[in-house]
Amino acid sequence: MTLPLTKISEQATTRLIPTKHYAPPVLRPLIDETGSDVQQDEDLAILEALEGMTNRRLNAQAKGHGSIDRREFAFNVWGQNHINAAFAYTRQEGNRFNSGDRGAWYAAFDDLTSITEVAYHRTRELAAIDHFEDEAVYQALLAGFIGEFHDLRKADQASPYLDPDTATAYPAGQAFADSMRREGAEGFIYPSARRAGGTCFVAFHPNLVQNVRPGARWKIIWDGSPDYTVTTDR
Repeated sequence: MTLPLTKISEQATTRLIPTKHYAPPVLRPLIDETGSDVQQDEDLAILEALEGMTNRRLNAQAKGHGSIDRREFAFNVWGQNHINAAFAYTRQEGNRFNSGDRGAWYAAFDDLTSITEVAYHRTRELAAIDHFEDEAVYQALLAGFIGEFHDLRKADQASPYLDPDTATAYPAGQAFADSMRREGAEGFIYPSARRAGGTCFVAFHPNLVQNVRPGARWKIIWDGSPDYTVTTDR
């Protein structure tokens, strides 16, 4: 399929992750700080090795994950854990443009679109248990992307992979993305299915994600109904 390429230089795309996945190192407090610096480093190395035995991201980096070769993962850059986790941690059913065998980096061109996308899926989860009393805090991760990417905003908007219904969009989108990636596609720019006028982005390879750094922190609150409110979280 022939799709137009659009050259972008987006310095601050937004990806939201739950704050439980954005935390300072948890192993340092377990170390005996009365020992020498060398002893503390040795103790930390032992604890990290033990954690790595059951850590999916670290195991993926060492061995690869699904269709991702370990050499594709990001190393020695700030945010490498978040980058690699996006590709190593996958839902069994996948998402719009990735299967359960290979993750991807999803983002939006602005915070509001990211919030709307995340809140939509959280609301679906709450509807499944019929419980709309909830609040969740998300950390925005900003990342830059420079290059030419296939632009689905110029595709037929009736294409099944752009359908708002996940039951239709996900199987179609996963098959479409897999074939395009095999032909050399590195990612898609595409219209948000949840926010009119919003633009989303998906990158198929970890090395495309540049200059990751923290952005704003957002709290989304459900107070008894599918409607939600959004506030900044300090």
